[in-house]
Amino acid sequence: MTQLFPQFTAPAGQSRDLPLYRDVRMDYDAGRPMWESGSPVLVTGLEAVKGWAWRAIDTARYRYPCFSWSYGCELEALIGQPYQADTKRSEAERYVKEALLVSPYIRSVRVSDTRFEGSTLHMTVELTTVYGDSQFSI
Repeated sequence: MTQLFPQFTAPAGQSRDLPLYRDVRMDYDAGRPMWESGSPVLVTGLEAVKGWAWRAIDTARYRYPCFSWSYGCELEALIGQPYQADTKRSEAERYVKEALLVSPYIRSVRVSDTRFEGSTLHMTVELTTVYGDSQFSI
């Protein structure tokens, strides 16, 4: 039988090909990187990927020329749009997933508890990474 659409699978052991991810530890409550004795505090693995994900959502895509166009999130595009509440929630979830799935360290993203309180967006983001699972709220 001939298949119209070939099936592709992700290569096994993809995480073995990636270097150990390192990044600055984030203070999520203050919304900034942590410093100690004048130097950034570095973390690796799951905590580093989580920090990258948090900052990717917090950074407006296409605004800063120092970042690639594939980095950042398009949540600001929702500001001032006359969408219904369900449409805004759905678009916010889609923007977050698109922003995070560009990372080869992130395998899947689940967004839940999406709600707007006035103009403030709140959601819980659950990540499945090459290092394990994590979640954070924005």
